[in-house]
Amino acid sequence: MYHAIVFLPLLGFLIAGLFGRSIGAKASEYITSGFLIIAAALSWLAFFTVGFGDGEAFTVPVLRFIQSGGLDVAWALRIDTLTVVMLVVVNTVSALVHVYSIGYMHHDPHRPRFFAYLSLFTFAMLMLVTADNLVQMFFGWEGVGLASYLLIGFWFKKPSANAAAIKAFVVNRVGDFGFLLGLFGVFVLFGSVNFDTIFASAAAVAENPDASGEAIFTFLGWSLTQGGALTAICLLLFMGAMGKSAQVPLHTWLPDAMEGPTPVSALIHAATMVTAGVFMLARLSPIFELSHAALLFVTFIGAFTAFFAATVGLVQNDIKRVIAYSTCSQLGYMFVALGMGFYSAAIFHLFTHAFFKALLFLGSGSVIHAVSDEQDMRKMGGLRKLIPTTYWMMVIGTLALTGVGIPLTVIGTAGFFSKDAIIEGAFAGHNGLAGFAFTLLVVAAVFTSFYSWRLIFMTFHGKPRASSEVMHHVHESPPVMLVPLFILAVGALFAGIVFHDWFIGYHHDAFWKGALFILPDNHILHEFHEVPLWVKLAPLVAMIVGFVTAYRFYIQSPDAPRQLAERHQGLYQFLLNKWYFDELYDFMFVRPAKRLGRFLWKKGDGTVIDGMGPDGIAARVVDITDRVVKLQTGYLYHYAFAMLIGVAALVTWMMLGGSY
Repeated sequence: MYHAIVFLPLLGFLIAGLFGRSIGAKASEYITSGFLIIAAALSWLAFFTVGFGDGEAFTVPVLRFIQSGGLDVAWALRIDTLTVVMLVVVNTVSALVHVYSIGYMHHDPHRPRFFAYLSLFTFAMLMLVTADNLVQMFFGWEGVGLASYLLIGFWFKKPSANAAAIKAFVVNRVGDFGFLLGLFGVFVLFGSVNFDTIFASAAAVAENPDASGEAIFTFLGWSLTQGGALTAICLLLFMGAMGKSAQVPLHTWLPDAMEGPTPVSALIHAATMVTAGVFMLARLSPIFELSHAALLFVTFIGAFTAFFAATVGLVQNDIKRVIAYSTCSQLGYMFVALGMGFYSAAIFHLFTHAFFKALLFLGSGSVIHAVSDEQDMRKMGGLRKLIPTTYWMMVIGTLALTGVGIPLTVIGTAGFFSKDAIIEGAFAGHNGLAGFAFTLLVVAAVFTSFYSWRLIFMTFHGKPRASSEVMHHVHESPPVMLVPLFILAVGALFAGIVFHDWFIGYHHDAFWKGALFILPDNHILHEFHEVPLWVKLAPLVAMIVGFVTAYRFYIQSPDAPRQLAERHQGLYQFLLNKWYFDELYDFMFVRPAKRLGRFLWKKGDGTVIDGMGPDGIAARVVDITDRVVKLQTGYLYHYAFAMLIGVAALVTWMMLGGSY
């Protein structure tokens, strides 16, 4: 069963990729989508079997991978509760995206290639989440990086898509460099890259943290003891997570990834690439629990990213970019939970977020499909009655994202249970930055509610701002695009209610079965239930404040946002330009790199290499040989004349020499 779950997407990729032209677009769509539906169904079977069963974690061998000296790496599938949760997320969303794409990409001439890339992306993510060692995880890690490049730049004739694909690839290489160094550090420190060996060694360190006071290895000139080495390794691994999961300052690729087709956005943002960093930290929780400094840093980056991305989302006008910054912000919530040692809450939010974020992205795709590929919300409006099904699906996704629910009850959307748990955990946490994180997360919740309802009001309410021709052609999406929305809406509404007690409630231990490691002195699982009432009400108040403000601005007084932006032009431009991160990186890295490249091109290559070589010594040799060649005419009388001149010169020299 587990082999089928992992390798069916690979089989679909090979069939559509190698034989797509032969079998045709329809066959490619049905084969890849069918394989993903089977894999998704088997993933849910595995989820209930492992998560709700009595069995322990186990591995499913595939083949020998690397065996060299002390490095022994087998390709095996690690099956525990954390794995099956990710299998459900990845395969369910991917299957729905495949089906949705049948309708969305209907007119694209390169559908076999598109569906092949989708299946490749899914297989790479499955490789990552089933990894039994760091090398296999890195293999899948790089696989999703490659597949994201191919999918973001799928419309390769579009310059902005190519630029976005390159940007995503380059920024992720920065983070991946840190991950690779962290992998090397783990091997040096623990003598293995296999998780069972690493976790056993980490448990021994946890029991006797002061056993080694000697320097273990040197990094960047620093001699690190056991504690310092663990912190350095965790920070390097987290650097990789920052790239994949778009945390500040390695977040800039994520909004630009919107240049790819909308189903790609849903797959990247909901189920695959951006969740890889969160999964990696949760999987390596036995290591991160040993470094308080690393967890502090994770908390700071997560809280700051949640706040930063929410502020930028307030003023974006591209419907997909608003949702993209929402993803960036929600990932910040997950990293705050990880930094607090509240690993189960982070994975719970990852699980629920997959449903409502995929719903929002695919819903936005339905909107774009209806308005002739327009993405600017300023050119929409008045769509509620024209595409009512899409409207209500988007509303459900927004309700889940903003966390609508009734505190102290079991009534609420998926986001209500998972996001509120993280906010309460931030308040209850013993992390030195817990208060800082709690404050920023509540403020981010206000902003999240505002920009989410702003999207709904600008897109579906008010007077139509599109041309009459566009409005005349507005139509609801076909069933093949709407059915995935219905399924995701069910998850967005009920996933929190159904699974709350298992992920972070009373059945926590029976569900996770040790897949997530928490130190004995970390009591956050119990303490977050006992926070004051005002803390439990804070997310609800934040959601209401954001909703009321958005309603006031975009329904009651549509001119108010423009007037406010004119009064605070500096702040508006600061947020509209995303805190000028792209401009800063352009100034710090891109322009100096271009100047260096131009200098090496003009001076190094042009002046020195070409000047001394082809245009210098080599050119002079060619000039001389050209002149020498002219002496060789091929005429006999020229050679006879030259010989006669030579004989005359020789006789003259001998006569003059004889006079002495």
